[in-house]
Amino acid sequence: MRRHRVAVLAFEGMTPFELSCVVEVFGLPRPEIDRPWYELSVCGLAAGPFRVVGGFSMIADHGLDTLAAADTVIIPGTPGGVRASVPDELVTALRSAYARGARIVSICSGAFVLAAAGLLDGGRATTHWRYARALAERHPAVEVTPDVLYVDEGRVLTSAGSAAGLDLLLHLVRLDHGAAVANTVARRLVLPPHRDGGQAQFIEVNVRDVADDDGVARAMAWALDNLAEPMTVARLAERARMSQRSFLRHFARQTGTTPIRWLIDRRVQASLPLLEGGDAPVEQVAAAVGFDSPVTFRHHFGRSMRTSPSAYRRAFAAR
Repeated sequence: MRRHRVAVLAFEGMTPFELSCVVEVFGLPRPEIDRPWYELSVCGLAAGPFRVVGGFSMIADHGLDTLAAADTVIIPGTPGGVRASVPDELVTALRSAYARGARIVSICSGAFVLAAAGLLDGGRATTHWRYARALAERHPAVEVTPDVLYVDEGRVLTSAGSAAGLDLLLHLVRLDHGAAVANTVARRLVLPPHRDGGQAQFIEVNVRDVADDDGVARAMAWALDNLAEPMTVARLAERARMSQRSFLRHFARQTGTTPIRWLIDRRVQASLPLLEGGDAPVEQVAAAVGFDSPVTFRHHFGRSMRTSPSAYRRAFAAR
């Protein structure tokens, strides 16, 4: 089985964190996963060493021809900043990769490169919240969604700031290999296995004294241990030992979403291993993760995963 080829762009003046995230997810050996892993190539705009943020130099072993031939192309940040022009040879390589059927991905301000290549026109995209207005003004054909972690438009995917890139990279692993493998990678990274792409970018988190009792975290942990049980905001607030109003306010500050939306997302994610690894009817899966009816389960599953539970099972059972 041929390994999926991932190419990531490296360039003068880049921030190495985003490149490191790509290497960590796609470049490390995964002996704990019993299937062919990705083949990663780091591609430079030009031959020879180049300086990066932090005061050191790097050398990329591959050029833009390798990038154009990859199955997934990842652009971290923007060469020269968001106001800089994008090199013609990079635009040509991206368009060539897309025309071949490659999946094109950006992290943070890398969305400006995809937009310059015309790959975002007529679709939704995101970038770091600081750059969202500039992206919308410079590329009016792009529907910029400024307050989400990432946007999946099928073959073109964009993420917000650097750390949100990790959410998108895990999302790619989940699309390619399923939830169980993505969870394995997340555990090795010591990261949550999934944050919904629609979760807010900017979350107000108050620094608390280490002795403070985190009622929201307690309620969330209890909910995860009891997903099959009926849940209401009142019940979660009771577990947090807060009033409902106070619980809703603190929950939004700590997670950027509402308790019900968070709970629905966790129930959908909990259903994935059941669909992948078993043959229980959809009705039983829905009940096992706490949905009150198969209709409700199918509705929320479709909104989150862009497919039906049955279609998801067929796709991953075949793998």
